[in-house]
Amino acid sequence: MTVVADHQAIVVEVALGERRYDLMIGRGLLAKLGTLVASRRPHAAAALVTDTVVASHHLSTAQAALAAAGVRTTPVVIPSGEGSKSWKGLEALCEALLAARIERGDLLIALGGGVVGDLAGFAASILRRGVDVVQVPTTLLAQVDSAVGGKTGINAARGKNLIGAFHQPILVVADTALIDTLPPRDFRSGYAEMVKYGLINDRSFFVWLEEHWRAVFAATAARDQAIAQSCRAKAAIVMRDERETGERALLNFGHTFGHALETATGYGERLLHGEAVAIGMSLALAFSVELGLLRADEAARVDRHLCAVGLPTQLSAIAGGVGGADALVNLMAEDKKVKQGQLTLILSRGIGASVVRSGIDPGLLRAFLAKKLAEP
Repeated sequence: MTVVADHQAIVVEVALGERRYDLMIGRGLLAKLGTLVASRRPHAAAALVTDTVVASHHLSTAQAALAAAGVRTTPVVIPSGEGSKSWKGLEALCEALLAARIERGDLLIALGGGVVGDLAGFAASILRRGVDVVQVPTTLLAQVDSAVGGKTGINAARGKNLIGAFHQPILVVADTALIDTLPPRDFRSGYAEMVKYGLINDRSFFVWLEEHWRAVFAATAARDQAIAQSCRAKAAIVMRDERETGERALLNFGHTFGHALETATGYGERLLHGEAVAIGMSLALAFSVELGLLRADEAARVDRHLCAVGLPTQLSAIAGGVGGADALVNLMAEDKKVKQGQLTLILSRGIGASVVRSGIDPGLLRAFLAKKLAEP
């Protein structure tokens, strides 16, 4: 992996042989979108997929940039919210793309947060047996996580992201100016994924975040640095394990718990993805302590930081509750890392030292969750 400066942008290369691509991070990049796309796919037409909320803020700028570079573009606007990541949403999007006469040599541009990126990326993977996709993430969570690495998909009644495909983008354009006006709750949700990178294999990054998180929350150079470091961390793992046969599973730290919580709450405003991940990471750390893998003071240190930035760490923080321990264990059993019926969790031996543990005893996990559910 190489990192170079391109004027004001930071460029992180995802070196996947013939499918290599760049992650471009910096302020004002949306205005350069047309030039960036045309330089990689000259003469291609594009479907610009976005949602109703993002369209009201950024669609006109993106269209103008693409038109100025001679990229013929058809906008496709989907309803905002997690509900669009469904069979119904996928069908509607594919029909719209076919109506726009998007050909195999054309491309999709996903302008939005994780829902838009996941849905458009999955549609790109199956439309006419595969077309190129450019990811233009507009939320912090998408810029540091979901837009990077080629995971795409939709939700099922049984769980989150259970239907999908690996489909790497040809380019990721992360305009960090777009998140200046992100609601604080959404920004905190994305920050949880940043913290994750420190917890899985980079203790020094976690320590840096403890010291500089206020600057990250402000529109300062520290924010771009933190986004770039998160992208470097994910890109490095993706390059070593693109299809999650080993090390890439570490990127799911907190997510097995978190996805179960999202499913239990109906993928709505009650619990945002990053909030679920924050609680999931806290649970993974606490379970690691219970199993004797982790010192209690290490788990408490992480909880203090998550609480300091305003992220939840307790199951009791979820409005309306999440059901009982049995129900949560059953939802966790739908996790994509389950093999031969055996549940796998990402646990921790220390900040920056996560581990993959398979064959988790469901009874032990059930008792642990029952205890955590009883906490005020």
